[in-house]
Amino acid sequence: MENQQNIQEQLNQFQATQQQAQNIAMQKQQITLQINEAKKALDELSKTADDGEVYKTAGPLLIKTTKADSEESLKDSIETLEIRQKTMEKQEKRVTSKLEELQSSLQVAMNQMQQQQ
Repeated sequence: MENQQNIQEQLNQFQATQQQAQNIAMQKQQITLQINEAKKALDELSKTADDGEVYKTAGPLLIKTTKADSEESLKDSIETLEIRQKTMEKQEKRVTSKLEELQSSLQVAMNQMQQQQ
């Protein structure tokens, strides 16, 4: 009975870790989309004349800004997002490793339970 309870606890932990892995994957995907969007905006901005009119959004408003300020802002955003992306990749590796350990532990516990029957 104690063995079954242990297996149930491990299974609950495995499922919680799986959910955590899914959340990390979704966050990583969102960050990747934001990076691509910022890079595309930077590319479009590079096609604009240096003295051309540039606007940025601030909530529901459009505010006039300079091309240089917009480029700097986008580059900073991309840099920050890439750091977050690397952090998410590290988290993903840790969680994946933990999932593998839990799966192995569960298999061992279930095999032991089957042998006892």
